[in-house]
Amino acid sequence: MADALSVRYPSTSKRIIAIVGGFGSGKTEISVNLAKYLAATEKSIVSIIDLDLVNPYFRSREVVDELEALGIKMIAPRGGQSYADLPILLPEVKGALEQRDGRLILDIGGDAQGTKAFGSLTDTIDISDYEMLMVLNSRRPQTDNPDGCIKIMERIELSARLKFTGLIANSHMIDETDEAVVIEGYNLARKVGEATGLPLVFLSAKSDVLSGMDTSLLECPILPMTRSMLKPWEEKK
Repeated sequence: MADALSVRYPSTSKRIIAIVGGFGSGKTEISVNLAKYLAATEKSIVSIIDLDLVNPYFRSREVVDELEALGIKMIAPRGGQSYADLPILLPEVKGALEQRDGRLILDIGGDAQGTKAFGSLTDTIDISDYEMLMVLNSRRPQTDNPDGCIKIMERIELSARLKFTGLIANSHMIDETDEAVVIEGYNLARKVGEATGLPLVFLSAKSDVLSGMDTSLLECPILPMTRSMLKPWEEKK
């Protein structure tokens, strides 16, 4: 968790935290790292729901063994259904949303399948006890400028039938990410926040990148991350 960094970690009292982003935004890595952080710092049970129903790679279900070893409950298709061609929405999802205790993180793809699936569940969500956070990556074509970000957010809100409550700055180029990319993403998120009135809830970046930066210049909480989501041909180091 990069404890040596002088950072203010993300904090929210909401039970349900929906992390929403398009392909390549980094929302699954954020969901996994946030779950790990909450499990390490809170006594409450932490669960994570994989609602990325289309993307075949970088899904939180890929690290189910790692998460469950930390006491984090994973709600996702298992066995042969894990790689099913058709979207699968488990009945356990609704049950988890209806509970009143513990922390629940939803890893939601920003595509039509993911947001519509989430929208079908909104009647079970306590609207006073949720966060829906948009992951912004300035190095993705559709979110490389404020207008593009806002357009996508409006589409997602319509499909999900819920309003965003905040933003996450997560500009990255995977292993090619450097300080300039992180700062670029921070500035983009600030501009989107000014235009929408939404807070920058936190910035996320790999711990090794943050360790070489003066994080005091970032006027928001920070989630240092270790990389869990790997391509099928990569080996975990």
